[in-house]
Amino acid sequence: MIWDISQPVFDCAVYPGDPKPEKAMLSRLADGDVCNLTAFSMCAHNGTHVDAPLHFLKGGKGVGSVALEKFVGPAYVGTMEGDVSALDAETLLETAKAAYPGAEKRILIKGNATVTLEAAEVFARAGIDLIGNESQTVGPEDAPMAVHLALLSAEVVLLEGVRLSLVPDSAYLLNCAPINLGDCDGAPCRAILMDLT
Repeated sequence: MIWDISQPVFDCAVYPGDPKPEKAMLSRLADGDVCNLTAFSMCAHNGTHVDAPLHFLKGGKGVGSVALEKFVGPAYVGTMEGDVSALDAETLLETAKAAYPGAEKRILIKGNATVTLEAAEVFARAGIDLIGNESQTVGPEDAPMAVHLALLSAEVVLLEGVRLSLVPDSAYLLNCAPINLGDCDGAPCRAILMDLT
């Protein structure tokens, strides 16, 4: 089975203060034009997207320079609610490792959860490739900088704005390769999970 864990772009959640995606029809078959042609504009961090180190780190890598292997591979979905503690982070990593080889490298947190700085430091020390969550930001919405710095400094990719409510806790194959926006600080992606068995 394939699970689409992405938000539709034009109906997506937007971080407070960021511009919403917009689209415009440049030509229409219904108007006698040769084709339908759509233009759109959006923030690199709207909806389901990834954060590159450059998002919070001066001189950090842009999204086009992040190794694709970070975005594709075994992953673990685990449910958490509220603040994710250091102990919660350690438990997620242990559970993921037991569930499937390599799943501990990509952790997706299902639920209304906020990664604390202490949890971010556990994930960073573990050398994971990616941490994802359902919120539009991994850390606290009113103060995201410390968590972002801890993770992005360790080159942990952040996958934000995924939708996991229908996905059972388990290991999966994740593909959340972003659009190659070169030296931008992030990019939208079509994130999917595939059953491993």
